[in-house]
Amino acid sequence: MKGKSFRSFNIESKRVAGVTETFIMSNPFQHLAEPLDPAQQDKKFYNLNKLGDSRYARLPFSIRVLLEAAIRNCDEFLVKKQDVENILNWKLTQHDNVEVPFRPARVILQDFTGVPAVVDFAAMRDAVKRLGGDPQTINPVCPVDLVIDHSIQVDFNRRSDSLQKNQELEFERNRERFEFLKWGSQAFQNMRIIPPGSGIIHQVNLEYLARVVFDQDGYYYPDSLVGTDSHTTMIDGLGVLGWGVGGIEAEAVMLGQPISMVLPEVIGYKLMGNPHPLVTSTDIVLTVTKHLRQVGVVGKFVEFFGTGVAQLSIADRATIANMCPEYGATAAFFPVDLVSVQYLQQTGRAEEKVQYIQKYLEAAGLFRDFNNTNQDPDFSQVVELDLSTVVPCCSGPKRPQDKVSVSEMKSDFQNCLGAKQGFKGFQIPQGHHYDKVKFPYNNTEYELSHGSVVIAAITSCTNTSNPSVMLGAGLLAKKAVEAGLCVKPYIKTSLSPGSGVVTFYLRDSGVQPYLSKLGFDVVGYGCMTCIGNSGPLPDPVVEAITQGDLVAVGVLSGNRNFEGRVHPNTRANYLASPPLVIAYAIAGTIRIDFEKDPLGVNAEGKEIYLRDIWPTRDEIQAVERQYVIPGMFKEVYEKIEKVNESWNDLKAPTDELYPWDPKSTYIKSPPFFDSLTMELQPPKSITDAYVLLNLGDSVTTDHISPAGNIARNSPAARYLVNRGLTPREFNSYGSRRGNDAVMARGTFANIRLFNKFINKQSPSTIYFPSNETLDIFDAAERYQNDGHNLILLTGKEYGSGSSRDWAAKGPFLQGIKAVLAESYERIHRSNLVGMGIIPLQYLPGESAEALGLSGQERYTIVIPEEKDLRPGMNVEIKLDTGKSFEAIMRFDTDVELTYYRNGGILNYMIRKMANSS
Repeated sequence: MKGKSFRSFNIESKRVAGVTETFIMSNPFQHLAEPLDPAQQDKKFYNLNKLGDSRYARLPFSIRVLLEAAIRNCDEFLVKKQDVENILNWKLTQHDNVEVPFRPARVILQDFTGVPAVVDFAAMRDAVKRLGGDPQTINPVCPVDLVIDHSIQVDFNRRSDSLQKNQELEFERNRERFEFLKWGSQAFQNMRIIPPGSGIIHQVNLEYLARVVFDQDGYYYPDSLVGTDSHTTMIDGLGVLGWGVGGIEAEAVMLGQPISMVLPEVIGYKLMGNPHPLVTSTDIVLTVTKHLRQVGVVGKFVEFFGTGVAQLSIADRATIANMCPEYGATAAFFPVDLVSVQYLQQTGRAEEKVQYIQKYLEAAGLFRDFNNTNQDPDFSQVVELDLSTVVPCCSGPKRPQDKVSVSEMKSDFQNCLGAKQGFKGFQIPQGHHYDKVKFPYNNTEYELSHGSVVIAAITSCTNTSNPSVMLGAGLLAKKAVEAGLCVKPYIKTSLSPGSGVVTFYLRDSGVQPYLSKLGFDVVGYGCMTCIGNSGPLPDPVVEAITQGDLVAVGVLSGNRNFEGRVHPNTRANYLASPPLVIAYAIAGTIRIDFEKDPLGVNAEGKEIYLRDIWPTRDEIQAVERQYVIPGMFKEVYEKIEKVNESWNDLKAPTDELYPWDPKSTYIKSPPFFDSLTMELQPPKSITDAYVLLNLGDSVTTDHISPAGNIARNSPAARYLVNRGLTPREFNSYGSRRGNDAVMARGTFANIRLFNKFINKQSPSTIYFPSNETLDIFDAAERYQNDGHNLILLTGKEYGSGSSRDWAAKGPFLQGIKAVLAESYERIHRSNLVGMGIIPLQYLPGESAEALGLSGQERYTIVIPEEKDLRPGMNVEIKLDTGKSFEAIMRFDTDVELTYYRNGGILNYMIRKMANSS
């Protein structure tokens, strides 16, 4: 199926999965195709300038990418001429909720979300065969890259062999998963897997996987992608349009389905001026994040322009684009310019490729000069930032958008201590703000208090891809060691680079020994602390935190700091640049004013301030120019798919259908398709449903589907113990995403989940028929066994955070039929639709409180007959109290309604594939 194009089909009509599909053999825009180089007649591109339409030159560059894909893939079935017209007419249609299709050039997966995707593909093959079709029809149509980066944990640190020991444990824990993935790479066409130990998905994508321009099947066209990780947007910094989607939606794209999306508004973000010499790209991105949260960009594209963009390196742009989910936009696009071309050369791309990339983009009207204001397109709205106004900052203690200037960190944390429990409050009684707990560690007595740093991690794709901040951290470490400073030994320090290139330039520039001396040894190549794989804290530290009920702190150079994510014992977590991570580690506390308080005192009794050791931008850039060179990238990436001997030695099955092992606790055939038939069932109302949970605002996918440790007293733990495992063998929820029995039990198992029924943070709820308090899974299971429907009540921004398909699959398996929320995070709503769960939204101005809902009522959701269903319609909700109200049924497009009729997107694809074969 490699390279198969919908343009090649003969004309035919047929009824598939409840929809009449018509294929047409030719592209009505074929006349726009012409050779890029007259000497190479077999290499063409679609010249959109030949449209002769003045609207094209006024389109934002991100919308031009959507337009090119629509024209190139136009077949009057999946993509229609009217779709092309709607995109061309973006200036008028952007506010009208116009639906358009988008076929990305490729898909990218990481292993946490990639394993369940491959599990689903394997199960879909079984289902297609069961329905009489050809299992081989379940096969990726477009290129798929899967990077294994989420499995490694910081079990060992501050040892010369930490990297080796952590990687050995990674393979010991995840061998079954890795063997399964290796089977997938062999069984499915168009699927490439980057082995563990290679780096973080987004950095590998930026430095190696990104094509920028595709040269395939005789055509040049823009690289574009969707990924099953919300920070897929990082690639937008290189001018490759991409964003995160649910794993379920990505699977449909892999099977050749376009994404159905509402044509977005595009916010023009104008950057001006030059940053202060002491400001890092991390400071810029945290400033942008807070600013765009205030502007309100959820569901929109952000496109950067202005002379300030030319001052930013690709690594700086990628850092800003990476944090796109934290400010809520769909994409954060930096069009390709000369700086992008220079980055491709720096990262070792072949000169021939770099030449045709620039030539194609210039010919297609997709190449940008940020100093040329005549190129500025139309935008829905323009907002501005003067880079000279940015100051050093962090973000926290519980959300990435809560920026705090470094100069205010001490006072801000003090205010948070006493403030009411919430995003900026811990509700510690006034008399206990200065409590201290002494504890022994390595035969020495130390003490912890509120604000003590116990985790300091240079981690995540956000910053480890950026040589300026990584070398800045290294130079700061060098100066700190030379000044006689150190980091207390109980603080869990770690350095997890996003690619092997980082190790090269830290080593060659001579700063790695100083980082190691402060405890920042390389512990692995992966997400690690940022995703919650921080590993255990020393027992005496945990005991001291627990004894004093202390608000201990994690400081990380990551992009997520939600409650319960980094570590269960760090109630406060701050995002910071790599140099600031080291600074706070040396200080040992967040309660420090770097302007007034010394960072530490050396052996001679001299007070050392942060300003004494902070490297200047000129110092950093000089080292970067000397040591970040193309040869490093070539050496790392030429052998990336073969360098891991442990991966090479794995033995995987070679069968067309996966031979499921019923004894496996990692890989299990999911029950999603067990009762699937070719016939559609008419939509049914949800009657007399109980409310499983009554939740508040900003419930994240970390709350819904944790990726961290499996608590020893949890339903998932009991399941694993019953299968003969010990707590040491539990691993994490993220590593067990291929087992639905574990993941269903882990759904809503986060200890920081606040359920209004319980009125405290706890993974438990009330089973109303008997008024018992039970673990959430146990309550859901009892409801299902008793034949009761379930729904969920929640507030604003439900499902924010990482794009986790299990945050939709888990509730589906727990029997939840609908969610009633004030608003949704974009990817999570899409995932709910993909699993056949109805996303309901209160009417504007309404909420559970405004309607007087306690959640103890029973709910009947009246679903209209199939002929009356339409996108975005209101439905009636009746309560057993006699009260009724209306809510919006958030199926936003006709395609989403089609998925709902089929019971979800995967059911739709199975029926379609079984029928076509």
